[in-house]
Formats: sequence, C-alpha cells, structure tokens
Amino acid sequence: MILAAIVIGMAINRPNAGSNQSNNSNNSKVLSQNAGSTDDHHKPQPVDSAVFNNLQGKPAPDFNLEAYDGKEYKLSDLKGQNVLLFFNEGLMCYPACWNQIAAFGKDKELADKAVVLNITADPKNQWKEAVTKMPELSPATVLFDSNRAVSNAYGVLKLESSMHRGQFPGHTYVLIDKEGVVRFIKDDVQMAVRNKELLEEINKLSS
Repeated sequence: MILAAIVIGMAINRPNAGSNQSNNSNNSKVLSQNAGSTDDHHKPQPVDSAVFNNLQGKPAPDFNLEAYDGKEYKLSDLKGQNVLLFFNEGLMCYPACWNQIAAFGKDKELADKAVVLNITADPKNQWKEAVTKMPELSPATVLFDSNRAVSNAYGVLKLESSMHRGQFPGHTYVLIDKEGVVRFIKDDVQMAVRNKELLEEINKLSS
C-alpha cells in the first residue's frame, strides 16, 4: 500500500512539474526577448548624412536660438557677415568639444572674419557647470538647441562623429557666406581644434 501511494503521488505531481518547466521555458523566452529589445534600444542609430551633405551650395536653414548670456541669435539677421556654426555634444564631450569652443572664444583673427556660433543640445541651465569647470569657455558664443530642431534641420544628429547618434550632434562645422549660403561643411570624427583650417576656408570666401 505504501508503494502504491508513492506511485500515485508521483503521477499526480508529474503534470505540475511539466507545467513548471513550460513556465520556466516561457519566462526564459520573455527575458530573452526583453534583453533583445533593450539591446536594440542602446544600439547606435546608423549614420545618415544625406541632409548634411545636401547643405552645401544652398541657403542655410534659418533659426533663432538663445545664447548663454541671454542674447537671441537669428541667422537671417546675420546676412552680410560670414557665419561659422559648430554643432557639438556639449557637456558630455569633454575635453574635445570644450577645447574647440574655448579656442574659438579666444581667436580674434577668426572673430574678425566670421560670427562663430557654437550650438549644443544641452539645456541652458546646465551649461554653467562647463563654464565653472573651464572658464575659458566664457568668451565663446554658445547657443542652446534643446529641442534639437536646428540640429535636425542641418542633419547633424546622425553623422559619424556623434557618440550618441540620433540624440546629440558630435563635432561638426558649417560655414555660411555673407549671402546666407552654405559654402563649407565638415564632420570631424577626430574631434580636433580646427581654427587654422576653418580660417583658410573663410579666406577663400573673400578671394
């Protein structure tokens, strides 16, 4: 009778064991699927330079952005002057982007020949952290494109230099002549300080 009870007990418990195995298997599949979707979320978006490459030789998209000092800059109001835009990753891009912004701020020769505007997607209220850490940033004109509308218009969010592709610009230059036409573009994956090269490009506009 004892042996019969054991056999009956095993028979009763067997379906539950099978059900547990099935549940475990299903749970593993769900976890695997969730992990896959998380991985996809963190994968960088593919490079897309179509909009950016199409800028050259065409009127630059107009914009109106606020600077760190509170002044507003409207691109169309700057006609009659060469304008150099530096789209960058801002706070997260230390020291490369910071070094370029600081170099622009102290370059009087460049400032005499072009209005240099540094554009970041950072919120304005966070930029104080950068200025506190590197006071050399203070003389530079930094504009805030927090909703990324201007960065999208110029196609700089999905270029090779962006470390957070689709979310932030990387290290990208756009040179606009006195008529408001884009004359030079460069996406710099090396993230260097390019003052000398950019000055040469500006000089070409007046030759």
